[in-house]
Amino acid sequence: MKNSKLKFIIYTAVAALLFVTTSKVNAQKGEFGLRFMPTVSAFDMQTSSGGVVKGEATLGYGVGALLGFNFSDHVGLQGEIIYSSINQKYTEEDVEYKVNLKYVNIPLLFSLNTNKSGPVNLNLVGGPQIGLSVGSDVFTSGNNTGESQPVVSVKKGDLGLAYGAGVDFGLNPSGAIRLGLGFRGVYGLFDISDNNSSTTTDSYYILDRTHMKTYSAYAGLSILF
Repeated sequence: MKNSKLKFIIYTAVAALLFVTTSKVNAQKGEFGLRFMPTVSAFDMQTSSGGVVKGEATLGYGVGALLGFNFSDHVGLQGEIIYSSINQKYTEEDVEYKVNLKYVNIPLLFSLNTNKSGPVNLNLVGGPQIGLSVGSDVFTSGNNTGESQPVVSVKKGDLGLAYGAGVDFGLNPSGAIRLGLGFRGVYGLFDISDNNSSTTTDSYYILDRTHMKTYSAYAGLSILF
């Protein structure tokens, strides 16, 4: 009788352990996905006379991948890597100036979800983002008869705060394949202009003491595993 009771206790403990372990495994789902992100930006530019002008935003884009870990259906953490090409332009004395900046951005985001594996999930995300400059250009068009030529120079790195909201939908019965739609904003914390090197007498820095701000929509597919 004692052996039967002991076996019953052992079997019950093992069953409970298996249940808890299985529940944790089911709740802790990884996620991998790809996204396309149409993007507009805001940063200040400098005219040839030294004045500051807010440029007109033109549509840029971002493409990226995410890798996430969901502690439960309601709380998760995700890292992303995003290539972004963003633009600003303004016109001065019949000359149009267009600045193009290229970044590889790496956000690390805390996420809150209504039900990550459900048919419909609403989410909020927030966290820090590191930006790495991978190129910058300035283009001019029009009657450029002025003597001063613009120069664009940015620092190699930037740090910002990323935030956003979205909705995703399960596309298959298990909800593992997801279609995601949403918004992402980033506020840069530091001045991105790098005006330490000297310029010639007939040139000037077109960026001066400016912080990067971007606003993106996104659409993408992901898979829970």
